[in-house]
Amino acid sequence: MDATLKLKMLRDMMRIRSFEEKLYELIQAGEMNGFLHLYLGEEAVAVGVCNALKKDDYITSTHRGHGHVIAKGVDPRVMMAELYGKVTGSNKGKGGSMHICVPELGIIGTNGIVGGGLPLATGAAFSAKYLKDGKVSVCFFGDGASNEGSFHESLNMAAMWKLPVIFVCENNMYACNTPFTKASNTKDVAARAKAYDMPSAIVDGQDVLAVYDEMVKAVEHARSGKGPVLVECKTYRWYEHCVGDPDLRPRDEWNAWKARDAIRIFTEKLIAEGIVTQEEADRMFAQARKEIEEAVEYGRQSPEPELDSIFEDVYSD
Repeated sequence: MDATLKLKMLRDMMRIRSFEEKLYELIQAGEMNGFLHLYLGEEAVAVGVCNALKKDDYITSTHRGHGHVIAKGVDPRVMMAELYGKVTGSNKGKGGSMHICVPELGIIGTNGIVGGGLPLATGAAFSAKYLKDGKVSVCFFGDGASNEGSFHESLNMAAMWKLPVIFVCENNMYACNTPFTKASNTKDVAARAKAYDMPSAIVDGQDVLAVYDEMVKAVEHARSGKGPVLVECKTYRWYEHCVGDPDLRPRDEWNAWKARDAIRIFTEKLIAEGIVTQEEADRMFAQARKEIEEAVEYGRQSPEPELDSIFEDVYSD
């Protein structure tokens, strides 16, 4: 991988981190309403996955989807305007945090239903195979969704029809406050792929290059007609399930995972390789924060939707 792509991936991670940190400030200050499921701590997964895709490849996301759509290429200003409920948002302010859809970038949608993106990604992969357009579909889902019926139905169908879909499990070890170990009889989500004769892999979700390298192989496998792949990324969210919820996770566990900050790990790697200096990395982070501040102002200053627009976008033309 060349230095240009590595620097882009570092910027992507910093942009997501800055976006989520700012959202936390805004909702704590009472400036933003609604539910927010922050992606802080998991940035390496979204960036590693999406940089292995083409612009028009499909992704389906989750309730914790801001990082996915930013990594796929959505302008943070448009994202912020959507969260403010403004007409300049990605969905004219009608989608909010959990229903962001940007078809021109292959983003079928973030999804408030646990496991809801699995059949959508499978359907998108079916369309790609039927149309022979060479696209692949990626489904982000959490460890909690792996216990939903939609998980097994989707994997079974994708394997039967050799659909070009990569199922990416962001295993952050908890469904709300329920540990995966208390909800599953298998240690790893990836082990479930064997039931469908599907290749799988487990990667360190704090290592963006490990995620990227595994995804490159998975995408090549799927795009070449060999069928689906399940990739499990072991990661950890820094904040509670949803801002304002109680967080019952052990503090020693939280501290150990936070010490494995994916951005710090990757920055130190690039410094060791001579690709960037600490001063340059600090400037990159400052620029990312400035970009997000500008996005906030864009969201604040954008117009509110007209009342009559409530009747628009309900039915297709």
